[in-house]
Amino acid sequence: MLRELRVSGYRSLRQIALELSPLTVVVGANGTGKTNLYQALLLLASAAQGTLAQFLAAQGGLPSAMWAGPRRKHESHRIELWIDVEDLAFELQLGVIPPPQGAFALDPDVKEERVLVPDGGKLHPAAERRANSAWSRDAEGRRTAFPFQLWGGESMLAQVVEPQRFPLLAELRARLGRWRFYHAFRTDADAPARQPQVGVRTPALAHDGRDLAAALMTIREIGDGVALNDAVSHAFHGASLDLTSESGRFSFRLQVPGLLRPLEPSEGSDGTLRFLFLLAALLSPRPPPFLALNEPETSLHPDMLEPLSRLIVSASKRGQVFVVTHSDALARCLDGATVHALQKHDGATSITHG
Repeated sequence: MLRELRVSGYRSLRQIALELSPLTVVVGANGTGKTNLYQALLLLASAAQGTLAQFLAAQGGLPSAMWAGPRRKHESHRIELWIDVEDLAFELQLGVIPPPQGAFALDPDVKEERVLVPDGGKLHPAAERRANSAWSRDAEGRRTAFPFQLWGGESMLAQVVEPQRFPLLAELRARLGRWRFYHAFRTDADAPARQPQVGVRTPALAHDGRDLAAALMTIREIGDGVALNDAVSHAFHGASLDLTSESGRFSFRLQVPGLLRPLEPSEGSDGTLRFLFLLAALLSPRPPPFLALNEPETSLHPDMLEPLSRLIVSASKRGQVFVVTHSDALARCLDGATVHALQKHDGATSITHG
């Protein structure tokens, strides 16, 4: 389980430490930095997957992602991230490319990385990187230097891919690679989820929800079909979900009490489609070890918060769940959750209580 996240120098996260539980909720008003915490976790997952540079490019490049306020003397001009995942810890430090920067001045430059293992109450380095040079303990525990220079734009987790030789790096890379993040579901009229799609067995919903019908069909076929039916009925006042497959193309329709025909995907509201996305993500037959939801209440009627909260609490019993929300009502519905409320002072995010 991810037990702690520490971030400094990233956007509004000047310096913050967050303890996590099986179900962690971060709540706060717009602009307090909730999404920055979500993005910090996504940045770590991107580092493991070899997409760190692209992730930061989408945010305007590394300089745009760095804390823009004043720094104290002891504060470095770096983005620093640290996680504790029980039997491993990982630290990543990013900075700007040193001069001469050339054409790629907005690229990230990995300054330092560390993988640590606990032993006797202390953390001992199992792998370490400084600039382009690094070493790691191999499968026999020997300290082995890498015989090549690492590229500064990506983590060593994505560049050292010899699982038999360096099993700890492979294990950490695999763990972070299994994290799932859901935020930007497409609900517009041309969204793929509103069109019949060629379907394959889909135990994990795509991050943008494009394979919704296949994911729902997979839950019904090999997952908890009873929970799927109950959640739809509870959220939509007795409605039922009709999943169809014609010539290998999957779609769905919602049969609502009182209507003479089912509603096609093109007729559903944004809120209806978004709830089905969340339903598919939370009832995955192959639950991830860590699932992050950013503002899941968006476009949902307040009456849907209770059935949504039941799905989230249930999912947290199968894997760790991290929820970012501006809805105090949703946070109150999540029984057993660790709730952290955020505020912002002088541009910096802080935790008011936890």
